[in-house]
Amino acid sequence: MSGAHDRLIVGVTGATGVILAVRLLEVLRDAGVERHLILSKWGARTLVHETSCSVEGLQRLATCSYPPGDQGAAVSSGSFLSAGMVIVPCSMKSLASIAHGHGDSLIHRTADVTLKERRRLVLVVREAPFNDIHLENMLKLSRMGVVIFPPVPAFYHRPANLDEVIDHTVLRILDQFGLHLDVARRWDGAMRATED
Repeated sequence: MSGAHDRLIVGVTGATGVILAVRLLEVLRDAGVERHLILSKWGARTLVHETSCSVEGLQRLATCSYPPGDQGAAVSSGSFLSAGMVIVPCSMKSLASIAHGHGDSLIHRTADVTLKERRRLVLVVREAPFNDIHLENMLKLSRMGVVIFPPVPAFYHRPANLDEVIDHTVLRILDQFGLHLDVARRWDGAMRATED
């Protein structure tokens, strides 16, 4: 049985940015990390709208995939050991449900369990601009130790294309779990030559 350090729960909700989940699962697969996937109904819809990846294709990237309404799934128990959970992308509905303890779906229930077990929970929140409700929910969860991680692109590594932006964001998300996988260039302090 795999230990907690090489097992990650990945929730995918209906916010835009589902390509980040696809790439994150690919990187974890290539690194030999166990991937436990929960794909919401709206996450599935966003997946087929925003990417060329099918629901079945995404599920094949996971070690194990769970139906979003299966409250009895292994990941819904505190006895299921993992390095934690990432929800990527995380909708404002999911953010609110987690902040207020509404475990009405497997994603929300598993996030609640992750919190109660004091494991790492990273929410890749997707919305802009944030309203006061969004910010208050984020602050509430941040005070509980949740990592609020809006996927704001960095440009200091001078990405040449969108794939490099995605890879850098995935690298930074995985850093939050102590999974330091060099799938993108890290800042080394050296300025790159510029063209006028």
